[in-house]
Amino acid sequence: MADVVIRATRNGSYHVKGKVILQDSAGNEIPTKEEMWLCRCGQSQNKPFCDSSHSKVKFVSIVKKDEVKLDS
Repeated sequence: MADVVIRATRNGSYHVKGKVILQDSAGNEIPTKEEMWLCRCGQSQNKPFCDSSHSKVKFVSIVKKDEVKLDS
């Protein structure tokens, strides 16, 4: 089993479980916990973390394994 699991929640955030290093665009490390939720809707006031804004803006995204295409 993977040491880190990232799950795209239904109409919500990325749920991250496991020890990861998260960096900003300049490569600076952002403090994290071993379980966190990352914004996927782009509306959070606390990016990159989720603040549940997705429910206020009615964000819709259901990721299904069979619909994901990996760019090569």
